[in-house]
Amino acid sequence: MRKPGPAWTGLADEPIRFWRITMDKNIARLRRAKSTRAHIRVLGVPRLSVLRTGQHIYAQLFTADGSRVLAAASTTQADVRDGLKNGKNADAAAKVGHAIAEKAKAAGIEKVAFDRSGYRYHGRIKALADAAREGGLQF
Repeated sequence: MRKPGPAWTGLADEPIRFWRITMDKNIARLRRAKSTRAHIRVLGVPRLSVLRTGQHIYAQLFTADGSRVLAAASTTQADVRDGLKNGKNADAAAKVGHAIAEKAKAAGIEKVAFDRSGYRYHGRIKALADAAREGGLQF
């Protein structure tokens, strides 16, 4: 048996594989998101949820109990995508933030809870949140 080292999993004398690290990061992110959503449910306000992929960013506004989607915006929509080079940078996230704020105000919603889905509050997530605040949403 090999001694534990930097690439030691402790299972069956096998080094850590890239897919395993990725899965562990995603599981940890989902765990963080789950506890945040439970706290938001107690608050009883609509939830602004964010999904970040490698190519796009999506934002949805859910009811307080999470049963219905009240508004949605993403970089895949034609009106948001106009004038963007791609959908994976902070400028695109800011445009999605402005779009979701407009749609929320049209639905009569001004106060929301921001659900960052376990992602760190920086980069695209921060740009989307700042743009939504500029658009009139209160977190």
